Amino acid sequence: MRKSLSKLEVFSIVLGSIIGWGSFMLPGTKFLKEAGVINTTIGLFLGALFIIIIQNSYYIMLENHNEEGGEFSFAYKHCGRNHGFIVGWFLLLAYLTIIPLNGTAFPLVIRKLFGDVFQFGYLYSIAGYKVYIGEIIISSLIVILFAYVNIKGIRESAKVQNMISLTLVLLVLTVFISMFIKVDRTDFLNNYIYDYQFNLGEVLKIFAITPFAFVGFDNIPQICKEFDFGAKKASLIAVASVSIGSLIYSILNMTTGLVYSPEEAMALDWALGTGVLSVLGRFGFLLLVIALSAAVTSGINGFMISTSKLMGSISNHHMVPKRYSYVNKNGVFKNAIIFATAISLIAPWFGREVILWIVDMSSLGAAIAYLYVCFIAFRLGKTMFRRVVSLLGVVASLMTVALLLIPSSPAALGKESRIALALWVGLGIAFYIKVVAPYKVETSKDNI
Repeated sequence: MRKSLSKLEVFSIVLGSIIGWGSFMLPGTKFLKEAGVINTTIGLFLGALFIIIIQNSYYIMLENHNEEGGEFSFAYKHCGRNHGFIVGWFLLLAYLTIIPLNGTAFPLVIRKLFGDVFQFGYLYSIAGYKVYIGEIIISSLIVILFAYVNIKGIRESAKVQNMISLTLVLLVLTVFISMFIKVDRTDFLNNYIYDYQFNLGEVLKIFAITPFAFVGFDNIPQICKEFDFGAKKASLIAVASVSIGSLIYSILNMTTGLVYSPEEAMALDWALGTGVLSVLGRFGFLLLVIALSAAVTSGINGFMISTSKLMGSISNHHMVPKRYSYVNKNGVFKNAIIFATAISLIAPWFGREVILWIVDMSSLGAAIAYLYVCFIAFRLGKTMFRRVVSLLGVVASLMTVALLLIPSSPAALGKESRIALALWVGLGIAFYIKVVAPYKVETSKDNI
């Protein structure tokens, strides 16, 4: 296949996948309440450092492995079929949840601009969230649009992503600088700075979600066949994207904190948007909404690419029907894109609360994939430095898994997320027994 992506296009895909819906909503719903401004920034910084450490192992993977499927095909090659399935199953969960998460955020964007114009056709409520046919239609249309863009080819998709990502970063910085200049910072200093106390539990709550928040860097191994530069440059792109992504998360959290205390932010439907509207007026709010729209659409687009690559690779390894490995004339896994789209069109019918329960456990899926890559890279590392850093990645991944699963942990998964996780694991076991195990295939694994 002809190499088609430049360094800028790869950077746009990765960065756009990192800065999604959560960066705009989490300040009001999670960050300020659970960790304030400084502890949130520390947690995000440590999370970014965690990903950068793991990126050392991804560098080793890219040096030794140039197949679509990323961590899945890497684990399949070096640990065998069973472990490959575990990585693929959990990674698929992490990817698939982000598309409908961003898709269902789009009606929220429209609601901020035009009110409840699309809240028609009330169907039912799930976990207190009202589901409307009008908002399901909007969510579905945006997902279908980006499915069409991706079926046209990754080159077209990357062009769209370039424009979206640049717009996103510029508008976020513009809004923050304008807010910082215009707002009275007295309340901000009183709420978050003067009486600040370091709290490890608060920091860990934020750190535990970073595997999910920064999973967009994982686009690089998925699209490795689409660019013609080496592992070193690809790793630099990943590090730059994660660093800028953590900065954007922190900036948006601080922007919200400039206006509201944690209690005030929690009481609002969208604290960041309400704060910008009250300080900068409708024009500033419009800029923020455009930035949020860019974040939502870039997340859908980026993970539509990754999901199709992963699904195509899993199909090529005979773990799902062969039709998902079909490549169209534009060089993309068309049926895999259609599959990701179909799943994403089902999710809005369950309401955003259910999607959020599933998203909460997606950090676990990402952490498991990171664990495998770091372990294999530790065995493959050619220098002591590479092996030590990969070992640190193993430890950090295990720590993240423990933070999410140990009930007494400050970042433990909630009851609903644990139930969803149990269902996903049970479904995976059933799928493996019914579909994967009966299929006998000769593997060329290089067991370690």
